[in-house]
Amino acid sequence: MDGNGRWAKKRLLPRFVGHQKGLNAVKRVVSHCSELGIEALTLFAFSTENWKRPKDEVNKLMGLFLKALQKEVQKLSENNVQLRIIGDRSAFSDQIQQHIIVAEESTKNNTGLVLTIAANYGGRADIVDAVQKWQLANPEKTVSELTEDSISEFIALSDISEPDLLIRTGGEQRISNFLIWQMAYAELYFTDSLWPDFGEKEIDAAILSFSKRERRFGKTSEQVAEC
Repeated sequence: MDGNGRWAKKRLLPRFVGHQKGLNAVKRVVSHCSELGIEALTLFAFSTENWKRPKDEVNKLMGLFLKALQKEVQKLSENNVQLRIIGDRSAFSDQIQQHIIVAEESTKNNTGLVLTIAANYGGRADIVDAVQKWQLANPEKTVSELTEDSISEFIALSDISEPDLLIRTGGEQRISNFLIWQMAYAELYFTDSLWPDFGEKEIDAAILSFSKRERRFGKTSEQVAEC
């Protein structure tokens, strides 16, 4: 979800106003994805690298995160959305950590859209963490016995389908350490739209682009056609 700060700067507003408007975009996107019947949506809210930002901005972002946990979870439940948080939550305040637990617990039985918020998350750290968890679960094995399938069990979101489509807003064309294991075969879609402006039309455009692509997964076009 890229472009909050630039959105605010273009309007001569403080960067935090852009983050506040970005939360409104989250609501629009979650609602529209639910209406479309999309099974899973993962939003990259705060990376492990984002702690390097100015302290005041980070503090305000943490406040916005807490506010969202306090005020939006009930609405998610009313719309049958299951909420998950991935990333190292130990760096967050005790209050935020407690609200994360409550939010996940209160929505865990919802059967609609699985909404995941990646917060203090990094794709490389996710892989390292998965290897360490695998080793703890298999103390009698050596790293030479580690396979893609075995590590996949410990990667974040291992219990849902791998992403089909990655959308990045704000004009940048890179993955930026987001779900790098899970994105191995995802289609990539980049848009110049800044995140606070992102909504239903942009989602529909991304899905239309996705629907026109041929996904071969290593096969030839002829093999795909036969299927």
